[in-house]
Amino acid sequence: MPGLFFRLLSLSALLLLATTAVAAPPPNFVWIIADDMSPDTGAYGLAQVKTPHLDQLAAEGRRYTRAYSTAPVCSASRSAFILGTYQTTTGLHPHDTENPQPLPAPYKPLPTLLREAGWLVTNAPAPGATRNGRKITKAKTHYNFVHDAKEMFDGDDWRQRKKGQPFFAQFQITEPHRAFPIPEKFDEAALAAIQLPANYPDHPLVRRDWYAYQRSVEVVDQRVGVILEQLRAEGVLENTIVMFFADHGRPMPWGKQWLSVEGLQVPLIMRGPQIAAGSVESGLVSLIDLAPSMLELAGLLVPTWMEGKALLGAESPKRDHVFAARDRCGDAMDRIRAIITQDAWLVRNFHPELSRLNWSSYKEDQYPGMPLLRELQRAGTLAAFPAQWLTPTRPEIEFYDLASDPLGLHNVAGDDKHARSVAASREKLEQWITASHDQGAQGDPATEPPLAEIQKSKRGDYNRTWTKRLGKAEPTDAERVNWWMKSYGLSTTAQQP
Repeated sequence: MPGLFFRLLSLSALLLLATTAVAAPPPNFVWIIADDMSPDTGAYGLAQVKTPHLDQLAAEGRRYTRAYSTAPVCSASRSAFILGTYQTTTGLHPHDTENPQPLPAPYKPLPTLLREAGWLVTNAPAPGATRNGRKITKAKTHYNFVHDAKEMFDGDDWRQRKKGQPFFAQFQITEPHRAFPIPEKFDEAALAAIQLPANYPDHPLVRRDWYAYQRSVEVVDQRVGVILEQLRAEGVLENTIVMFFADHGRPMPWGKQWLSVEGLQVPLIMRGPQIAAGSVESGLVSLIDLAPSMLELAGLLVPTWMEGKALLGAESPKRDHVFAARDRCGDAMDRIRAIITQDAWLVRNFHPELSRLNWSSYKEDQYPGMPLLRELQRAGTLAAFPAQWLTPTRPEIEFYDLASDPLGLHNVAGDDKHARSVAASREKLEQWITASHDQGAQGDPATEPPLAEIQKSKRGDYNRTWTKRLGKAEPTDAERVNWWMKSYGLSTTAQQP
């Protein structure tokens, strides 16, 4: 009977393995999302920004060096990554939709899919977060579709889950979104160490504004530290997949709202079971890849309508390219598309007749660099390279050789040696626009108010802001620059070096 004994023993072992596999707990997920942040941390090579918690997260997990948002502005990007689908496919492309509509079938947000599968799903501000001295009590969603928070989320505290219930917790960090807190003191050595991109004027106001942004990034790091400590204290950190990322790039004149490296490239760091510590991924990644990645890890089917690709499965995708889009941002109507490959970046401007200074009341409210650029140009003190960004029109096609120009600042679309690459990238971009039924071709959805009505409303907000600041509506650029100079503790006579 020894053969029967060994067969029974083998069957028992198989049953034990099967029981163990069934009993394995489903994974927990945590998203930590910063507002308006480029890869400006120590782990990404920026030594003058102190980010010990994010650097430690990268040391214990994986850092992605080529991660991009699908839009350079909050609501369009957030609408895309919560669905795992380009915002231009779903008609969620305008930023700050004035009259949002329910999602059409078959689309469902990631939190809803996980909630229906048994996960406790929460959305919360970063613990202890404040804004202008007041505690933040409402977590950001900023989707361009109608959503009921009570139907999408179970609350704001993942610790309220049932025993053994997996959870998906989102933590929203408002920093480094403007307005930046202006430091009382400025470290002169740190100011001098800031490496401004060549398309920015090296002016004291620009340096101080950049300094304030970097200090705001350090606040992000502090918030991350509190969140990680909460997970550690509850004993779930080691069994949870943590993803830190930003919704798009930094809020600077040529970053946010633009399909530039500065506007689209974001930090992306993951830590958790089966993610190798200290690993670095240099392949192309889109934020719409996060939703399908989580569904695959959760053992759930990835809907066929999701355009993202799972990153953490047995076979991670090797992307040849990713796409990005910019459409109306508040009162600034536009349409721009981009394709990013490993070594190149092509941008198509559908409105080359517009200047990059296309009026944005939000930027004119919040960015000291906007009036400063124009004032320096009027004074004849703006260097030739940054002055290129102030031309009254822009090229229809921009092409950047990332191998030699990683910041994407030198447009070489007219260089004959790149002609073949330009043609190939443009063909792929046009194929995507057609195949994805890019809804930006029709402009805003029909449910939106007329553009003139939106612009009138936004201009009213702008004038109320400056009336409060200066006691008058429609201030000149010079008046606004002087206000910003004083706000940053500078003499209004400070000149460009």
